[in-house]
Amino acid sequence: MRRSSSLLSLGVSAGLLFSLVACAPGDSAEPTLDGCATNGSASDAVSVDGAFGSVPVISFDGPLTAASTERTVLDEGDGETAANGDTVLIEYTVFNGETVIELASTGFIGVNAERFPIDTSSPQLVGFSRLLDCATVGSRLAGVIPPSEGFGEQGVPELGLTGSESLVFVIDVMGIVPPPLARAEGAAQDAPEGFPTVELDENGAPTITLPAGEPGTEFDLAVLILGEGPVVQDGQSVTVHYTGLNWNTGQIFDSSWQRGVPADFPTSGVIQGFRDALVGQTVGSQIIAIIPPDLGYGPSGGTPDGSIGPNDVIVFVVDILAAS
Repeated sequence: MRRSSSLLSLGVSAGLLFSLVACAPGDSAEPTLDGCATNGSASDAVSVDGAFGSVPVISFDGPLTAASTERTVLDEGDGETAANGDTVLIEYTVFNGETVIELASTGFIGVNAERFPIDTSSPQLVGFSRLLDCATVGSRLAGVIPPSEGFGEQGVPELGLTGSESLVFVIDVMGIVPPPLARAEGAAQDAPEGFPTVELDENGAPTITLPAGEPGTEFDLAVLILGEGPVVQDGQSVTVHYTGLNWNTGQIFDSSWQRGVPADFPTSGVIQGFRDALVGQTVGSQIIAIIPPDLGYGPSGGTPDGSIGPNDVIVFVVDILAAS
C-alpha cells in the first residue's frame, strides 16, 4: 500500500521521531529515571519567541547539555494532562544541542503534526517521553535531552549525532489521541453488484471472494460498514486494519490482519488509490476499494517483489480505526 518499502525515512521532518526510534540501534539497559521532567538551567536557556500555535523563533548558545532531561513550560495549556501510555499529537523542532543545527521540524503550520506514544519504560528516546509525560494540551515546551536519555552512545550518524550531543526540542502539545477502535463498527451496507464479496471472521478479518470475469478498469469504492466517527481529512494520520488482494492473480499481497497489528501511516504516504479510498470516510467504517494500476503500482512498474504487476488491479478491504 505504501509508496515505497519504508513509510518513513531518515532526513525528512515528517515522522522523524518514529524513524529514529525504529532505525537507531537498541540499548539493552533499562532507563533509570521515571516521571515528568522539570526545568533546569539548560532548558531555561532556550529562548523562544512566539506563543503556542505560532511558528516559534528559537535561539540558544551551544553547546547546551544537561545531566538528565529538563523541561521548561513556556506556555501552560489548560487542556487534558498527558500520562504515560497516552499517544499525543505534537508539533516540534529539534536541534543538535552542540552544533545548534536544526535537525527537523514539523513546521508548526497545522498540517504535519505527529503522533508520539509516551513510554517512559522504553530504553530508546526515553527523554522525549519524559518531556511529554504530565504536559497539558495547549502547552509549549522547551526541552533538553542528554544522550543517555536519547539515542545513547551510538548516536544517529545519519543526522550527524555521534553520541555525545544533547537534543534540544521546542514542542507544542496539540492533543491526546483517542485509542483506536478494535474493528469497524456501525451499520452494515450492501456493496453494489459486481464488487467482490466479503465475509468476516469472529475477529473481523475479511475473506475476499472475487466475482467471475475480468477486473474493472476504473477506481470504485463501496462502504460495507458505516461508522459514526469523525471524517478522515486529507493529510491526517490513520490507524487501519487492511487486506490487499491482487484481482489479476487472486492472491493476497499484504494484510495487517494476518500480522495481527493495525497499521499507522499518513494519508500522504500511500498510493493514490488508497488515499482516495480513505479521505472522506468516517472512523469506524469498513470500505472496499478497487484500484486500477494508474492509481496503484502501475506508475512504478509494479512492486519490487513481483506480487503486483504494472497492469494489475488491486482490491483493499479496510477497517478505519482512528484518524488524527
